[in-house]
Amino acid sequence: MSEGTMQRAAQSDQRDKRAKRTHRVLLGAAAVPLMLVATACSSDSGSSSDDSGATGSGGKSSETSASASPSPTVQAAAYKSLPDACDTLSKDTLGDLVPKASKSGKQGKSDDIATRGSCSWSSLDNNGVKGSQFRWLNVSLLRFDSDATRGEGDKLAQEYYDKQVQDAQSVEGAKNAKSEPVTGTGDQATLVRYDLKKKEGAFKQQTLVARVENVVVTLDYNGAGLAGEKTPSADTLAKLVKTAAKEAVASVTKANTSGGSAGTAASPSPSKSASKSASKSASPSASPSKSAAKKS
Repeated sequence: MSEGTMQRAAQSDQRDKRAKRTHRVLLGAAAVPLMLVATACSSDSGSSSDDSGATGSGGKSSETSASASPSPTVQAAAYKSLPDACDTLSKDTLGDLVPKASKSGKQGKSDDIATRGSCSWSSLDNNGVKGSQFRWLNVSLLRFDSDATRGEGDKLAQEYYDKQVQDAQSVEGAKNAKSEPVTGTGDQATLVRYDLKKKEGAFKQQTLVARVENVVVTLDYNGAGLAGEKTPSADTLAKLVKTAAKEAVASVTKANTSGGSAGTAASPSPSKSASKSASKSASPSASPSKSAAKKS
């Protein structure tokens, strides 16, 4: 074989090898896009699946969180109504405390009789030149409903009860002040008594505050001997007001039990003025106590 023939054969062999390498490169190059496409599809599919799973998981978590946080609730108040304040005491009891008063009493003003009410009586026993015996009595009722933001009705009544007692104990000008617990009258009761000197005479003041469930009952009772008449006994007045308080508390309970007197329908919640005393009927001379003055 000649040199030229060998060279041509070598060149041909090289061309064949280059052609084979080129073919392999082209096949490899063609395979890359297919692999990239396959990888991209696989990646998209996984990402979509992961996103879907994350969304589903988040949704379920939100739903679980929402269902695990129920709205706050409080126990319903025990008493839903109040009796008429002027009907809380019997004629016999009124005859003992305010013998010369009108038995019907003076109804206090209230824009929500379902939560508060009051009634007052004035008695003047005129003995001519010997002077006169003066008596004044006020009964106020205040009921608290349970509220999700403020708390249970009996707790709200407890707070108001404490405030009423403190007010009675801090009357300006009071002398010989005494406080004592009273048993057998609602869930708790306190009597605050003191002397108060006024231009009309020497007054003996008795303020008895009682709480029964979610209702606070406050009785203000005072007496004086006018124009030379002797001053009444503080012990006698205290005994009378204790009897009246038990009767008033019993009237509240009766108004909220089956077969009791018809009570007023309950309102959804106490108004903003519920923390104030219900009575506004007392005159300055008839109500020397601070708590009674609030009612005037």
